[in-house]
Amino acid sequence: MSTTTSAQRPGFTLTNPAGLYDPAPNGYSHLAVLQPGARLAFIAGQGGESEKGELPADFRAQVRQAFVNLRIALEAAGAGTQDVAKLTVLIVDHSEEKLHVLGNELASAFGPGLKPTCTLIPVPRLALDGMLFEVEAVAVLAG
Repeated sequence: MSTTTSAQRPGFTLTNPAGLYDPAPNGYSHLAVLQPGARLAFIAGQGGESEKGELPADFRAQVRQAFVNLRIALEAAGAGTQDVAKLTVLIVDHSEEKLHVLGNELASAFGPGLKPTCTLIPVPRLALDGMLFEVEAVAVLAG
């Protein structure tokens, strides 16, 4: 029998309700509920490009850089990874192997504990030639 797991964050609560499978190995939570008065920050899709626009060919390197880029955008909004309630991930030619890479990189970027809610969308192509990964986020800014 499964049990509910929850993590209270400033402005919202992440929850994995009993009766749903444990999404933790895949790097996400099932539910995020905002508190009254919370403000939202919407972060546009971040790819694996460096500040100079360089894009590595390696999938893992792109995922890692995309999460670095996401953290930079979050900081500009006065937020951090702990404030992210929702991710949308786009992966070119998605596979189980890429899912494991994503899970490992999410764990590295977001640390221990429950991860944000997340929708993974396999796609045939992204905006730039050679772009293999993109992540957008919704962060909750308390008060």
